Amino acid sequence: MGAQWKQAGREASAQKKGQMVAKMVREIMVATKLGGPDPDLNPRLAAAVEKARKASVYRDTIERAIKKGSGQTDEKVNFELVTYEGFAPHKVPVVVECLTDSRNRTAPEIRNLFKAGSLGQPGSVAFFFNHLGVVEATHSEASRDAEADAIEAGAQEIEPLEADEVPEGQKGARFLTEIRDLDHVSKALKSVGWTILSSEMRYLAKNFPDLSESARKDVSDFLNALDDHDDVHRVYAALK
Repeated sequence: MGAQWKQAGREASAQKKGQMVAKMVREIMVATKLGGPDPDLNPRLAAAVEKARKASVYRDTIERAIKKGSGQTDEKVNFELVTYEGFAPHKVPVVVECLTDSRNRTAPEIRNLFKAGSLGQPGSVAFFFNHLGVVEATHSEASRDAEADAIEAGAQEIEPLEADEVPEGQKGARFLTEIRDLDHVSKALKSVGWTILSSEMRYLAKNFPDLSESARKDVSDFLNALDDHDDVHRVYAALK
């Protein structure tokens, strides 16, 4: 599956929603700093803004994040991306990406979360994943030839999007590409009418272990605990 591990049914509480909004704002700031403040020229920013809008983040909040990320305010954006690897319970490989302004604070806290998780432990697991560029997009034409557009844009593989992510009467696809081609593929797809939902680098699991229902719950609880950390940006796991 192309998508990273996702929480299910965890957006109900106000506290969780506030945490999600903070993470979206952080992504907007970082995307702006890396690619500029114009969403038309910065696919990552465009996707981050669209996601924030769908989550009902206030327009003023989005605009302030873009201004901060582009250096138009006195506040500096000092977040860095730090990656941690390890095993969830039942030896399920996990990669955790954090956006942090203090590596010295975040590192021990993430290590402690691994230690606190039943059978969780840090360790090198990157070889269980492919590190690729991923573009998720929809097209207003349900009959659109996504494969032809993928070839033209330079994507390496294509997968269908989950049905709940595609508006009725439209086409949805996930385009996989080499990291160096991610920006080019995003812009090429947008130029032929695709609406970019996400444009980012991801760790995609090569294989998925067979787990019992109780084991899946152990793993999900561990992943949820990781995701609840304020600095955690993305959690990838070999879990369907």
